[in-house]
Amino acid sequence: MIQGTSSIEDLIKQSKSAANNSGKAQPTDKLQDKIQEIDIKEQERKTRVKAMELGLDYISLYSYPISPDILKVISEEDSRASQAVAFYESKGKLRVGIVNPENTELPRIIEMLSKKQHGGIELYLISPISFTKALEHYKRVVKIKEVVSGVQIGNEEIEQYRREITDFTILDERLKSENVTSVFSMILASAINIGTSDVHIEAEEKSIKVRFRIDGVLQDVASMSKDRWPKIVSRIKLMAKLKMNITTVPQDGRITIVLDDDKIEIRVSTLPTSYGESIVMRLLRSSATGLSFDDLGIRGLAYEHLKHEIKRPNGMIITTGPTGSGKTTTLYAILNLLNSPETKIITLEDPVEYKLEGISQSQIDSSRDYTFGKGLRAILRQDPDIVMVGEMRDSETVETAINAALTGHLVLSTIHTNSAAGTIPRFIAMDAKPFLLAPALNAVMAQRLVRRICENCKTEYKPSDVDMKRVNEIIGVIPEKSEQKIDTSNMKFYKGTGCAKCNNVGLRGRLGLYEVMAMTPAIEKIILSGNISEYTLQEAAVNDGMVTMVQDGILKALDGITSLDEVFRVAE
Repeated sequence: MIQGTSSIEDLIKQSKSAANNSGKAQPTDKLQDKIQEIDIKEQERKTRVKAMELGLDYISLYSYPISPDILKVISEEDSRASQAVAFYESKGKLRVGIVNPENTELPRIIEMLSKKQHGGIELYLISPISFTKALEHYKRVVKIKEVVSGVQIGNEEIEQYRREITDFTILDERLKSENVTSVFSMILASAINIGTSDVHIEAEEKSIKVRFRIDGVLQDVASMSKDRWPKIVSRIKLMAKLKMNITTVPQDGRITIVLDDDKIEIRVSTLPTSYGESIVMRLLRSSATGLSFDDLGIRGLAYEHLKHEIKRPNGMIITTGPTGSGKTTTLYAILNLLNSPETKIITLEDPVEYKLEGISQSQIDSSRDYTFGKGLRAILRQDPDIVMVGEMRDSETVETAINAALTGHLVLSTIHTNSAAGTIPRFIAMDAKPFLLAPALNAVMAQRLVRRICENCKTEYKPSDVDMKRVNEIIGVIPEKSEQKIDTSNMKFYKGTGCAKCNNVGLRGRLGLYEVMAMTPAIEKIILSGNISEYTLQEAAVNDGMVTMVQDGILKALDGITSLDEVFRVAE
């Protein structure tokens, strides 16, 4: 009985009497609502008393506004099984409503949450009807929802933003007015839609700046009010499973975006700065792993040399270039060419950026002393035919890789140098023995990425006299062995004037510039002589028919694929 009201039994009698008098078989709507209201109050009263007996806090979630961001900390399936629901978070501390403290699924959920919420967890007793009402909030979680592999954004949302956001000005305006959940979703969907490789969200003195790296170049796309920064940081950290209460040291996390036609891994990095944490999200598309070897853009003698060398059963293929030059994509294209049921391929990466079907991929972990050198020795005991090592960083890795190449394995790897010829001195600096390096090395490929001319606004133009002089000097020394024929009397160059499709940049998409140095007798002789210099190796490679990166770039500019300005910006 609840004071000040009639009992439920009395109300039912009244409703039956009213129904008999009116000829109806059911209580009136008004009385039915009254019965439900009293029932809710009675349940909440009993739950409040039980909470006091158990020493727990009590709350009613019947009309409590639960944020979808907080709700998704516990999946709907787990919430129903454990009768537990997350409803509020403050300073890293999560509040969770539970119906039955003795629920057998509850300890598992609490343990899972404890690993994520380093600020702690507070439990509140809630009534069954309050829990049922709270479950209805899951219906609102339609734009972004957690799945086993990460976060899923539907194609409907991306298409919606594609229709609504036609340029950066509109994106800037929308971000200023949307709630935090929509802001995060909109930034990701927009970045995916236009092919962004990295999203930078940075706190400045008076605002939050959003920048996209498009085709290798950062562009300002939007800004937001500084007072929104804490909520945006918390939102991203929650999705990337980072520690919410840690703001003074860098953190790394991961988000998975599952689309209908693609899967995107997002590597999240936070860094403390003067005005708050800086967040960078790198978007890694699984579709990038489908790039074929023929689509890389290597051509002529370089293509023939490289294709021959990667078909050999043993030796080393090395790619070199700065960060972001497409080395991993190139290695994956080679692995796709070599991948077959009868071939055992193992990779050692830091981190594993893309998942490759049919290939065993292992991620190093320096915190557990699982380094490239130790990992390479371990995977060689797995009897692989082909090994890919993410990077040659130290003498231990170099020595193990050379020995593997000499004992019947094909080894693919990367190294940081400015040119193909510079790779040999770099190996020697890491204590590689020349008499072992020369027979182990098959080919070295240096590469850079340049932006393509937008086909929608492509137009022919005449370069300046200075640029033409540079062009003639560079292509004038292309060796005849390279099998590249150029009509110097009829050279045409192109550029993009800028349009809506390329955001008025004139460039859209990227392609590679390459130089491939195969191991020829002349180069092997230089290595074995001990008198090794980048200059002598470069000269020998050119005499053997190697086209340099800048020469490859000008050839592609003559084909109308890229512009001279891009070639000179990247390759010289």
